[in-house]
Amino acid sequence: MQPHATPYEERLTAPRSWWLISFLVGFALALILLPFGTLPMLGGLAGGTAAAAVVASSYGSMRIRVVGDSLIAGEAKIPVSALGEAEILDPEEARAWRMHKADARAFMLLRAYIPTALKVEVTDPDDPTPYLYLSTREPERLADALKAARTAAA
Repeated sequence: MQPHATPYEERLTAPRSWWLISFLVGFALALILLPFGTLPMLGGLAGGTAAAAVVASSYGSMRIRVVGDSLIAGEAKIPVSALGEAEILDPEEARAWRMHKADARAFMLLRAYIPTALKVEVTDPDDPTPYLYLSTREPERLADALKAARTAAA
């Protein structure tokens, strides 16, 4: 393995149904513009679909990566030395930690369309964040990558 290889990388892509919804947004805009003629209607179809697709794509562009001795989750970059134990959350537990168990101080990279998650304790005494909640389709792989990065950094 290369010394700077990425042991884990995941893009939290939007579900396929969102692309259908993007087309339906364009179709709705086309219907709204239908009284103004064919050209505005086609422009509404193309423009509405494109705008909705850009929103869906940008929302689904978040990434979680373990690179070297750091966890990069969205815009947050945390050294693995500041992280404690990782807890794999099944869909039921993940839902509970998104709702009534959630702490307002926690860092949450949350995507409700991803049912599973990983909860990682923050052990840095200078950081007021108690834990990271990371929506992930592969919580076991992410937990293993964090453990491997922590072992390599030690």
